[in-house]
Amino acid sequence: MRFIADLHVHSYLSRATSKHMNLENLYRWAQLKGVTLVGTGDFTHPQWFKEIGEKLEPAEPGLFSLKKEYRKSVDEDVPESCRALVRFMLSVEISSIYKKNGKTRKVHNLIFFPDLQSAGRFNAMLQKVGNIASDGRPILGLDSKELLRMALDTSPDSYFVPAHIWTPHFSVLGSNSGFDSIEECFEELTPYIHCGETGLSSDPPMNWRLSALDKITLISNSDAHSPDRLAREANIFSTDLSYFAIINALNFPEKGEFLETIEFFPEEGKYHLDGCRACGQCMTPEETLKHKGRCPTCGRKVTVGVMHRVIDLSDRPSGFAPDGRPPFVSLVGLAEIISNIHGVGPRSKKVQNEYFRLLRLLGNELFILMDCPLSDLKTSGLSLLPAAIDSMRKRDVEIIPGYDGEYGKVMVLNDKEKAANQLSLF
Repeated sequence: MRFIADLHVHSYLSRATSKHMNLENLYRWAQLKGVTLVGTGDFTHPQWFKEIGEKLEPAEPGLFSLKKEYRKSVDEDVPESCRALVRFMLSVEISSIYKKNGKTRKVHNLIFFPDLQSAGRFNAMLQKVGNIASDGRPILGLDSKELLRMALDTSPDSYFVPAHIWTPHFSVLGSNSGFDSIEECFEELTPYIHCGETGLSSDPPMNWRLSALDKITLISNSDAHSPDRLAREANIFSTDLSYFAIINALNFPEKGEFLETIEFFPEEGKYHLDGCRACGQCMTPEETLKHKGRCPTCGRKVTVGVMHRVIDLSDRPSGFAPDGRPPFVSLVGLAEIISNIHGVGPRSKKVQNEYFRLLRLLGNELFILMDCPLSDLKTSGLSLLPAAIDSMRKRDVEIIPGYDGEYGKVMVLNDKEKAANQLSLF
């Protein structure tokens, strides 16, 4: 079975998340996007854990489905062209802030469990460490290695993944508070780290520059804080629909059941390049070195971005591609493409109306972006859509890079291309 999985999301109980991030909306938007398997996120939060227990029921091994009484209220809002099976997997992101080797470390990690019983035991252990009720993504003064040990002690079937491994402020390899290697963080427990999440500001080719990462599987997830951000990054599998089959595919990518990742263009990520957001200074690694790590406007230290950090730790040249790694595809969201075509904001009424019209006509978003034939797109009634999606698929885009918490901007069509396409149609 070929299916798409987005395993890192948050609930409405996490900071800076939409009030609409509930299980019903995750179920709805998974279908609109074309996602079969979604992480629950935040299962350590007592209220969210209770909602998971009330609204979900066991389905395939290690997975859950939304109960019928909760699906009913949602199904009529999903266009027939998008209706599909949706499953959930227990997931949580935990923020560890602690001192190690004389430095304060801030590392985010993802943890998965196959059943509510073991997840409940894990929650009980964490309650003894810190407050897990204050935030859907709890902040604990717990060494990442000890967090991994606790997960393994709770259940040998738990699965531990360092999250967005390059993010400057909160990741295992981050420039501000991370380590210089996976081994430095997890020490003797490193053999239990089989995966790493690349994050929005890096893509597989950037990670391939580090031979030290060859031993782990690179996965991508949305880290969605609102339902419409689901699947902005995701993973494509060809396995049985079960927790254990998915974990096996990640542990042994050479089997070919972990097919591909869906990526941001990494320049769009909000920590891709260096810079000072307060001063509007976006800087390449070379410019940062030239200015000795300082903002040329205010003189404060710049935030060193993901590209700079990758270059610092890499032992391979740009463009190196190791054998046997799963391929990837870089996408721009459909709402962003429509926004580019019309020249109005992606959350504007015009874009949203067009977005749902295209879903009703053609199918779910990821099908439109990746698989829908251009000939079918020509019948969509949006004249520039085939050219825009063709440009994206060919990676023929213009990008203003992100930096220091500011997202980048991807343009699939510039003004000249819009005019040329309109003229040819005329």
